[in-house]
Amino acid sequence: MSRLTVRELLEERAGLLEGVRRFFRSRGVLEVDTPILSRAAGTDPALEPFVTSYQGPGEAKGLRLYLQTSPEFHMKRLLAAGSGDIFQVCHAFRQGERGARHNPEFTLLEWYRIGFDHQQLMIEVAELVNTLLGGSLPMERISWQVLFQRGFGWDPLEVDRETLAATARGHGLGGVELQERDQWLDLLMSHLLEPELGHGRLTFVHGYPASQASLARLCPEDPRLACRFELYLEGMELANGFHELADPDEQLARFEADNRRRRELGQEPLPIDHRLVEALRQGLPDCAGVALGLDRLLMLKLGAERLDDVLSFPLPEA
Repeated sequence: MSRLTVRELLEERAGLLEGVRRFFRSRGVLEVDTPILSRAAGTDPALEPFVTSYQGPGEAKGLRLYLQTSPEFHMKRLLAAGSGDIFQVCHAFRQGERGARHNPEFTLLEWYRIGFDHQQLMIEVAELVNTLLGGSLPMERISWQVLFQRGFGWDPLEVDRETLAATARGHGLGGVELQERDQWLDLLMSHLLEPELGHGRLTFVHGYPASQASLARLCPEDPRLACRFELYLEGMELANGFHELADPDEQLARFEADNRRRRELGQEPLPIDHRLVEALRQGLPDCAGVALGLDRLLMLKLGAERLDDVLSFPLPEA
C-alpha cells in the first residue's frame, strides 16, 4: 500500500467503524459495551490473558483481574438476561501474540444473532465483509475434513500422529516435535493450507473437530465435529464463529478440562467464569456468534502487509 498520512489512516479506520455500526443498525442489532477487566478468564490453553490487580476500597488484599481476550462471556450473560441481538466493537488483549498479523492489543468486532445457526451466520458475515470492503466477493464453504483430504489425501479425523509428522517433514516442516494430533493438525493448517484459502473469494472452513470446539456445540449429525467456522480472505484468518453451546454442564466440563490441560502443559489454571455457567442455567437463547478482527480487515482493505501499518500505536510505539 502507499504510505498514508496519520490523518488518512485515522479516516480509514473511522470509516470502517462507521460502516460496522450502519450495517448493524439497519438490521436492528443493538450495540453494547462490556468490561475489559474481569475476575474470571477464558481457560483455553491456546490463549493467555494479561493479568493485573485492583488495589483500593473493598479489596484490602488486592483483587486479581484479567484483561479480556474476548468479550464473549459478558455478552452471553447479556443474551441470557434478554438483551436480544447484540454487537460490540472493543479492544481485546492476548499475551504472547506479536507478529506481522498480531499485536497483543487489537480491535475486535463480536456479535450474536438469536435464532441463527452457524450456517446462517456465515451468510451475514459475508454480507458484512463485502459491505465494508465495497466489493462482491463470492462465498465459498468447505468442510475442515474435506480441506485436509484434498490437501494431503488422508482423513484428519482418522490419521495417526506418525502420518502427521511424516506429512510435515515431507512439506519442509522438519525439526518440529509435537505431542498431540491437534498440534500437528494446527501446524499443517497454518503453514500449508491457510495460505491457499480465500484468494478472490470469502472461504468459510466449517466442521472443526470436537477437540477444537471451544464454546461451540457439537454437530448432532456427527458428534466428532463442532458447529464452528473460520473465515479466510487472501490467506488470512478474519473471523471465528460458533453455533453457541448452551448446555451449562457441558460448558463447565470443558472449562475444567481446559484447566487440566493447562496444568499438563505447565500453564497456570485460570478462574472459571461461574457467572457465565449460571447464566447458561438460566437459559441462553438459541444463537450463533462470531468474532472478527477489524485490524486485519483494515489491512486487507488498504493492502497493508503488516498489522503495525494500520495501528496508530503498535506495541513498539505504545
